[in-house]
Amino acid sequence: MRETLVLNASFEPLSTVGLRRAVVLVMQEKAVVEQAHPGLRFRAADVDLPVPQVIRLCRYVRVPFRQRAPWSRRGVLVRDRHRCAYCGRRATTVDHVVPRSRGGGDTWLNTVAACAADNHRKADRTPAQAGMALLQQPFEPTPGDALLLALGLRDGEALPEWLALPRQRAQGPLLAAPA
Repeated sequence: MRETLVLNASFEPLSTVGLRRAVVLVMQEKAVVEQAHPGLRFRAADVDLPVPQVIRLCRYVRVPFRQRAPWSRRGVLVRDRHRCAYCGRRATTVDHVVPRSRGGGDTWLNTVAACAADNHRKADRTPAQAGMALLQQPFEPTPGDALLLALGLRDGEALPEWLALPRQRAQGPLLAAPA
C-alpha cells in the first residue's frame, strides 16, 4: 500500500496515511493534493484523481509540539537506509553501539543498522573492543525528517520545489548526519 505524507495547512508535516485515507480526505474536500505520483491516477465511476504522494489539510490542525521522533527498530533501518554501519552492505538487524548488557539503551544515538554477520562478529562488545569502525555516526532525526524517511524521500529528491528549497537553503541537505 502506498503511503501519503499529510501536511498541516501551514505545510508542516503531520503524519503519513494510507492511499485510501488520503483519497477520502481529498474527496471530502478536507485536503488538497500538493504532490502526486507521476502518471498514476485513481479512477472510479465519477472520480478521476491523481494518486496523492503529499496532501495538505485545508484547515489548520493544532497539534502538541513534538521535539523528538520516537525510536523504533524500523526507524533505525530506514534512517540508515538499510545499510550496515560497519561494512556498507545490506542491513537486516539493529546493533547497539554500547551493548544493552553494559547499560546501552534503545536510543537513536546508540543504535545503528548492521548486517547479521557484523552484528554477530561485534557481539557483546563496543566497536573499539571488536576492532570495528563505524562508517557513519548515528544521529537523531527530527520528527519531520523521520516522516520523510518513512516515505523513502531523501535530499528533497521527489518533493516539489516549493517544499524542498526553503529547507535546503536554511540548513543544507535533508537528513545530513552531523559531522
